[in-house]
Amino acid sequence: MAATSHFSLFAMAASRFTSIFPSRNLSFGYESAIMFVKDLASNVRDSCEHIIQGSHSGNNGFDENEVPQVVFSVLDSMLKDTLDRLITIRQTVSLPEMITSKIFRNAEVNDSEAMIRVLCSEGKLDAALWLWSKLAMKSCISDVVTHNHLINAFCKAGCLEKAEFLIREMLAKGPLPNCATYNTIMKGYCVQGDIDKALMIFSSLATHGIRPNRISCNILLHALCKEGLVEAARDLFTEILDDNYEKIPSDLITSTILMDCCFKNGDVAEALQHRTNMSQEGIPLDAVAYNVLIHGFCINHKIEHAFSCLGEMLKRGIFPDVFTCNIILNHLYKFGTFDEALSFVGKMLNIGVFPDGLTYKSIVQGFCLRGEVNRASELLSWMLENSIVPEPFIWNVTIYGFGKCGDIVNALSIKEKMISFGVCPTIYTYNAIIYALLKDGNINGALLTLREMVQRNVPPDIVTYNMLVGAACNVGLVQLALQLHDEMLRTGYNPDVITYTELIKGHCLKGHFNEAEEIFTKIWNSGLQVDHVPCLIMVRKYCKPGRLTPSLDLFENLLKS
Repeated sequence: MAATSHFSLFAMAASRFTSIFPSRNLSFGYESAIMFVKDLASNVRDSCEHIIQGSHSGNNGFDENEVPQVVFSVLDSMLKDTLDRLITIRQTVSLPEMITSKIFRNAEVNDSEAMIRVLCSEGKLDAALWLWSKLAMKSCISDVVTHNHLINAFCKAGCLEKAEFLIREMLAKGPLPNCATYNTIMKGYCVQGDIDKALMIFSSLATHGIRPNRISCNILLHALCKEGLVEAARDLFTEILDDNYEKIPSDLITSTILMDCCFKNGDVAEALQHRTNMSQEGIPLDAVAYNVLIHGFCINHKIEHAFSCLGEMLKRGIFPDVFTCNIILNHLYKFGTFDEALSFVGKMLNIGVFPDGLTYKSIVQGFCLRGEVNRASELLSWMLENSIVPEPFIWNVTIYGFGKCGDIVNALSIKEKMISFGVCPTIYTYNAIIYALLKDGNINGALLTLREMVQRNVPPDIVTYNMLVGAACNVGLVQLALQLHDEMLRTGYNPDVITYTELIKGHCLKGHFNEAEEIFTKIWNSGLQVDHVPCLIMVRKYCKPGRLTPSLDLFENLLKS
């Protein structure tokens, strides 16, 4: 009787279990399997409670303390079989899913790292840093190359605080910075002129287990030499090559940096010693090293040695570049003759070295200084015909040249051509036009040009106002000069000695000696550096019949001062 009752209970539990959990396909993922087990345990508990309650209500002699253990034993066995099946499913199904998930995860990280590098190259640093932070939030650590791209981009943008933040994150969470990382941040500080900070980072490399390389040395050497710290550069070079670092001979870049530093400090003998050391160590000179030599000889006024280096370059099959041409050309313009400079440009063209913007700039400036503005204008037209749009300086020099020669028509024509080619006039352009108009005596045209500047959002500077104030005083328009003086103050410019000198001259021409004295006293007490010009104007105007005594008093005061 008891066996029959137990069997009935088991049959009821099994029937309930089957109805609740019908046959299903168990080829699902591991996460789904876990949910299945939880549901199974919950429903088995509910089924057992329901069976016990039903047995109790159907049999008044049923003792609720005597739970049918056989039912639970069978159900335990069924649960065990189910869990064994789940283990098998996990081993056969979950492993490929985990591998696939890892592949997708790695692909996502690789794509994000590639995007970060592209954003850095395009200067979109905020977007790059945001993408980097999103990876970090997903516990995906970018590689050291991606971090170096970010640090380099922030250093170029001058955001060294963010670059240092990234390095701290690398030290805390990985990957560990390498020598390139520290070289980048050192170069960033050197560019900003903070050599002390760069040297501090350099000295901390050993604590991070990183050995400085030759690039580290060259970055610091270049920065020290640029600041004129030759002795510090020598000491650093000696320290880097001692027993604590690699025992390696100096290379081309290091020797070139030191040679350039010596030339700029006027130590030609030591510069040549570095060159001799390079030859003894078998280090061949390249075009950059020869340019350093040629530039060094030029700044030390040894042009014959510069031409000797140029010949040596050609003999060794190293063709000069446009930088070589511009170095010698600049020296010839300053200390030679313009004809020599033009002849040299012709020789460079014969060997295939074509001018750049700096070359054209020097040639145009040379023509204008010689008064050959028409030749400068012809070169300007040739550049435009060959699709070379000159920089504003070349336009401005040509306009000023025509203005200096009194050719206002061509000066204005060059300005209009400048605008038509999409080159916006600058303050120097308008000052050259105003100078040309005032030289032609057209003060009204100059005032109209001043208004045009304001309309084109090119604010006039103190040079503009001084030219106009001087021109107004020369023609006796003192009231106009005072109005321009007041406009200067409203614009935010403080008049200088030239402004007050022109006003003193205007008042003296009109016979307003009291006003002239007030202005002279004002600049005398203002702390401005007063030269001899306003003093000479005052003395000359006082030296008239009946005003000799004030003139002598002024002269005596000037001597006391």
